[in-house]
Amino acid sequence: MAPYEPEQGTTDAEELSAGRRKAARYLVPVAVAGVAAATIGLVPALASGGDPDLPKLTAQELIEKIAASDTEQLSGTVKINTDLGLPSFGGGGAFAPGGAGGGGDEDGEGSAADPAAKLMELASGSHTLRVAADGPDKQKLSVLDDAAEYSVIHNGDDVWAYDSASNEAYHAKDTGRAGDGSGAKGDLPKDVPTTPKEFAREALKAADKTTSVKVDGSAKVAGRDAYRLVLKPKDAGTTVGQITIAVDAKTGTPLKFTLTPASGGAAVVDVGFTKVDFAKPSASTFDFKPAKGTKVTEEDGKAGKRGAGDFKGAEPEVNVIGEGWTSVAELKLPGGQGLPTSGSADVPADAQRFLDSLGDKVSGDFGSGTVFKTRLINALITDDGKVYVGAVTKDALVKAANR
Repeated sequence: MAPYEPEQGTTDAEELSAGRRKAARYLVPVAVAGVAAATIGLVPALASGGDPDLPKLTAQELIEKIAASDTEQLSGTVKINTDLGLPSFGGGGAFAPGGAGGGGDEDGEGSAADPAAKLMELASGSHTLRVAADGPDKQKLSVLDDAAEYSVIHNGDDVWAYDSASNEAYHAKDTGRAGDGSGAKGDLPKDVPTTPKEFAREALKAADKTTSVKVDGSAKVAGRDAYRLVLKPKDAGTTVGQITIAVDAKTGTPLKFTLTPASGGAAVVDVGFTKVDFAKPSASTFDFKPAKGTKVTEEDGKAGKRGAGDFKGAEPEVNVIGEGWTSVAELKLPGGQGLPTSGSADVPADAQRFLDSLGDKVSGDFGSGTVFKTRLINALITDDGKVYVGAVTKDALVKAANR
């Protein structure tokens, strides 16, 4: 269904832009779920020529090799391309403060450097990341965008985030997320994987009796020999195609994965190292001190002003319906109400028509609602404020809601 695009003058365009930013907030659960659920599917997009000749491994042996990987020191460049089919809500792109995806709200308040919202921008488009790690207490991730750069640095007890476009910094104390296996702590969003290892860890959780798992040859990734591990769901009704994880033959570190939906076509998610070095990064890599003139926001300095991160504090209760690849997550929107209806004061008429054009109206024993679709993730938002989301078909969502 094509997005609604009305003829508009300057004033109309400004109102529509503001309405889209507000509309975007209603679709945050879809985007968040898209990022989280995208971690369960990948498909081969690796070079077929010049594949290295490696010793044979079974799928179980390769999974064990990944699990046993103790890589704690590395640095490199990661390319991430995500095409979930989510609409663009404007706001000036990945580094525009105060936009739909930025750290500030629609009134421009909050911090443009707040990682709770900033890293969610990896849910769409193409990005180049520089990453570095030295054990569980030192990590750095930088998102490069033309002349701008956004960095999150974890060094000991401190987590800093800096946005060069706005010259704003965000500071939080490490609240200790040790044990979650992510290597990230403090105020970093937990549901936004940024490296092949993080995506692969989530993908391997799906490797059960509902999944076909095999080793499918080898490849060269970032100049290193790698095995290709392929996971393919057996369940009918899932929108996930198959998973391919390129695993470093020497260290067991996941180097690359790509994802396409069951319907085929271009990759939905393609993440991989283009350069990687397993040597210890320089200690200065993790040093950060805001320069004079930088606006610094402390973690508690703007309570409640978190833009897309508003859902962070809500911690909605999630009920999982079904299991395996066709499982559906059920949760309630904050406030216990559905999407705005026609005539709502919160959303201008043009923005309401745009919002309506993105989804399909459905009804059933549960009542009525709207299904929003991406190339991988579908979400049903009912009129009474419930959300059903998963990597499943529209019919599967309605069936879950009827239950």
